[in-house]
Amino acid sequence: MLSRLLASFVVVLCWTAQAQQPTDPPAISPPVSAQLPAAPESRAEALADKASLPLTLPEALALAEKNSPRLHAANARTARAAAGIHTAKAYTNPQVEYFGGHQDSRDPTVPGLAGAIQHYAAYQTMEIPGERKARKRVATLGQTSSEFSLANERLVVVADVKRAFYDVLRRKQEITHAQENLSLVEDLRRRVEVEVRVGEKGRLELTRAEAELARARFMVRSAQIGLADSIAVLRVAIAAPADMNLNPQGTLDPETRLEPLPQLREAILRTHPAMQQARTDVQGAEAGLQYQRSLRTPRPVFYGEYERYPDVFYWRAGVTIPIPLWDRRRGPIQEAAASVRESTASLDQRQLEMISALERAYEQYQLADQQVTSLQAGSLREAESAVDAAQAAYHFGERGIVEVLDAQRVLQSVRADLLDAQYARQSALTDLEELGAVTPGGRP
Repeated sequence: MLSRLLASFVVVLCWTAQAQQPTDPPAISPPVSAQLPAAPESRAEALADKASLPLTLPEALALAEKNSPRLHAANARTARAAAGIHTAKAYTNPQVEYFGGHQDSRDPTVPGLAGAIQHYAAYQTMEIPGERKARKRVATLGQTSSEFSLANERLVVVADVKRAFYDVLRRKQEITHAQENLSLVEDLRRRVEVEVRVGEKGRLELTRAEAELARARFMVRSAQIGLADSIAVLRVAIAAPADMNLNPQGTLDPETRLEPLPQLREAILRTHPAMQQARTDVQGAEAGLQYQRSLRTPRPVFYGEYERYPDVFYWRAGVTIPIPLWDRRRGPIQEAAASVRESTASLDQRQLEMISALERAYEQYQLADQQVTSLQAGSLREAESAVDAAQAAYHFGERGIVEVLDAQRVLQSVRADLLDAQYARQSALTDLEELGAVTPGGRP
């Protein structure tokens, strides 16, 4: 009996001494090769932490807007389409000819004097008004389509940046949970070691604690590797310089209220840039068909010339009209008609994809939000209470370390489920923003 009291007294003293020691939570940083919290940080890692850039979501979006090669390419396509309008408006250039020579006469009885010969001529191709109008319409619709493509590309880039940014926040939270679990397991292991040393517990308890400690360290290392991977993805999404150390800061968006699904479906089909681009492409294909048909009308070429001989000079004017006898442009017209059918089918396919993506994101958001609410309201509190109760019972000798470890595993599982549900809800909200069903910031 006296030995049991002495062992309990030693455990209480160790617990009190640890409680009085200040413990600072380890800083979370995104190094490429992360170390365990128990290991000392190298000087290079400390410098990397100091040089890290606290990055907010608006700053990440601004970097992507400035540096993203995808947006640069989309801007270049828009500029090229705008230049195509100038090409379509250009008139056909005239042609000017000049010939010079000399005339000799062998027989003086034949009329004709020796001397210089001069020939001047000019040609101008006249465009058919319908052809020019159709060509300008094709170019204008091409520019409009490229502008919608740029808007859609910007939505995609913003969505990719948000997914990568929130994934980094998720990984950082996983590290926080893993480090908290590691701290608890290390504390349990030290307490068990003291109890084994004084003979209160068997060696098996210490073996279990050491095995759980190795598992907790592995979870921290895995979370740090996941953080490094997610930061690499974010670096690509925002096109950050290679020497910039990123340290995203922020929180996941709160719950938002969504409009009814039929109302959102009608809105995105009417206003989304991808749908507007698809409809513009159909109009552009129809304009291209009209342009090919207008090319069947012959384009007359007007010309005028002046020719001077040593003893005579003359001028004349005329017109040349090609006859569409062999080539009536059947092939180009059929190609343009096929392009119209293809664009129409692409529009229908894009509409199906948009509806499917909206329904999937809408249902995912609803289910993830229900999971978050359920876990926060019940499972998480129960798991935390179970850990507190198991620790108190173990402190008074009523429970063993197995019960404490089991309760801690349950808490870690519930935390992981809650974090996954929160990220799934955020990912679904990002998808809805990309589809245009929700404005940035989570407002319908």
